[in-house]
Amino acid sequence: MELAATDLATLADGIKPLLDWRGVPLDLASLAALAAGLGWASGLRLYALVFVLGALARFAGVQLPGGLGVLAHPLVLGVSGLMLLVEFFADKLPWLDSVWDAVHTFIRIPAGAALAAAVMGEQGGALQIAMGLLGGTLAAGTHFAKAGARAAINTSPEPVSNVATSFGEDVLFAGGLWTLLHQPLLFLGALAVFCVFALVLIVVLWRFVARLLRRRPEGVG
Repeated sequence: MELAATDLATLADGIKPLLDWRGVPLDLASLAALAAGLGWASGLRLYALVFVLGALARFAGVQLPGGLGVLAHPLVLGVSGLMLLVEFFADKLPWLDSVWDAVHTFIRIPAGAALAAAVMGEQGGALQIAMGLLGGTLAAGTHFAKAGARAAINTSPEPVSNVATSFGEDVLFAGGLWTLLHQPLLFLGALAVFCVFALVLIVVLWRFVARLLRRRPEGVG
């Protein structure tokens, strides 16, 4: 009996949780924070997110909660890694990035909802639906803010600002994901600020597009 208990304790010590929060258990609050973070990251760099999570689970021994374990499958890793490379270059080419964003309106948002819901795979259907709605909303807000900003930047004839913005988004994604996994409370505070900024940006861009559409008939006349 003592040997069995020792073996179980050793096994438990060898299992690494997804989030090392300095002894804070993976309760519903921390899972909800993770779901929100995955929704946000999906709207920014979906393929990078899927690849990083899958690689952590497969090669670093990280235990993904809920239904996220499927991300460690070799097929998922291969496809997400390939799409990550394609997106890295497509996102840095003027106008191609806007076409890429337009197509991924129908990919990033439902994927963000699915990943957020998968976090609660062991917590019941109600929590899965709630986190799916949260993740999809955050993915949509992040995606539309990103896509709108890139479309506005593409009106500039020089490509430098476009490439610089794309690298800035790469840094934002990497920093946000690291903060989510290591300093979740800090991430949630930053996420609240980001949501306010994204909402303001979307409204400003919408008004800018509306003014352009109103001016065109006058110029033709």
